[in-house]
Order: sequence, then C-alpha cells, then structure tokens
Amino acid sequence: MEPMTLAIALGAIIGAMLALTGAGGGVLAIPLLVFGLHLPVQQAAPVGLVAVGLAAALGATLGLRQRIVRYRAAGLIGVAGMLVAPLGVFMAQRLPNRPLLAAFALVLIYTAWRMLKRPPPSRQSPVAVPCHVSHADQRLTWTLPCARALAGTGLISGLLSGLLGVGGGFVIVPALTRYTDLDMRSVQVTSLAVIALVSLSGVSAAAWHGSLPWAVALPFALGAVLALLLGRQLAGKLNAARLQQAFAWFSLGVAALMLARAAGWVVS
Repeated sequence: MEPMTLAIALGAIIGAMLALTGAGGGVLAIPLLVFGLHLPVQQAAPVGLVAVGLAAALGATLGLRQRIVRYRAAGLIGVAGMLVAPLGVFMAQRLPNRPLLAAFALVLIYTAWRMLKRPPPSRQSPVAVPCHVSHADQRLTWTLPCARALAGTGLISGLLSGLLGVGGGFVIVPALTRYTDLDMRSVQVTSLAVIALVSLSGVSAAAWHGSLPWAVALPFALGAVLALLLGRQLAGKLNAARLQQAFAWFSLGVAALMLARAAGWVVS
C-alpha cells in the first residue's frame, strides 16, 4: 500500500474511535504512526494531534448544533490545556525516542486498565460531585472546587497532548464523569471540544518547532474526519461496553509492542 493511502486508512481508525467513544483516538494514533508509517514519536505526536484535533472539532461542532456541548466547561479545560501544551512539545523535542516510547506505552496500559475496570454500581448524586447540573436551568453550577477540578484536568491533558501527542480524551472523559453529573453524550462531545482546543495549541507549537511532516499529517487527518462522520452513524447501533473492552485489550497488546521497541527488541 502506498504511503498516502496507508496514512488515510490509519487515520480512519482514529476517527472511528473518536466517534464511538469520545476518546481513544490519540492513544491509538501514535502506535499506528510509529509501527505503520515508521515515524519517530517526535513526529508521530504532532501528526496524531492534527488528525485528532480536526476530527474532534468536527464532532464538537455537530454537538454544538445539538446543544449538548458544555461550552463553558470545555473552554476552561481547553484554555488550561492550551497553556501547557507547548511546554509538552518543547519537552518532547529534547527527549530521546526510546524513553518517549516507554512513557507512551505506560499511558496506554493505564488507559486500558481504566477501561477494563468495572464501572461503578451507580453514578454519584449531584451533591457529591463538584460540578452538578442545576434543575432550574440545566446549567452546570460553578463553584471553586468545580473550577479547580476542571482546570487541573486541562493542565494534565495539555501536557500529555504536547508531550505524547494524545488528544487528552482518555483523561477528560473519566474526569468529566467523575467531577460532573452530565449524561454520557454530553461528556463525550464536551471532551471532543476540549480535544480540539488543546490539539490546536500543540499543533501550532509543533509547526513552530518544524517537527510536523504535513505530507503525512494531511492525508492522515482526512481519513480521521471521514471515518468520524461515518462512525457517528454507527455509534448508536454498537454495543459500547463490548467495544470498550475490545479497545482495552488491543491497547494492552500495542503497549507491549511499544515497550519491546523501547527496549530494542523490536526494530520496526
């Protein structure tokens, strides 16, 4: 398969994961680019961010039209993430490839472990979470603990986005689920809005550093956007729990390969 066609096909996998879960796209993008297109992590990370960011922006726009994006929460998390994403890019350009591979594999293992954990028997009551939806106007009730929790989520997401090229959805979705009582559809599209903002910052910083290969990034992003549009049509027809488990086990296998490559046992 020629490189451009392969890039589109691999990008389609990322778009499908974003459409079905609201997260997971960036987590898969780096392994696909490292093993499929043989890019170093320093180049794979911003390429992944281009695809994840564009696909997430499209998904968030569609969510805004449906009025299910919590744009104030997304703005707070996104701005916090945008502030530190360039720091992650700066660090990534100065770290060797193997430690970055190992770090990403550990992130992947953690993500898979979180997905394989059993969900809590019941959601927390609105009083128990820092950010809860008001019964009067259906808006999030803002408090200092709520703002602190969401801003902290943005800082972690932004740093990982710049450093490892993950959009941050695997951090944002669990955080919104833990700190708010939003329904899952709103959590997913709000996560996509944040991913789009944070990715914009990371991509801009990578382009400034000259570490973004556009010849790979653009077809990869095209595949992601097309697959996201198709995946939205299929999302309601698939078993979300089974899909999550399959993704988690696949992630563990990919993490093992990345650790082996970081250790020098796998060359390509």
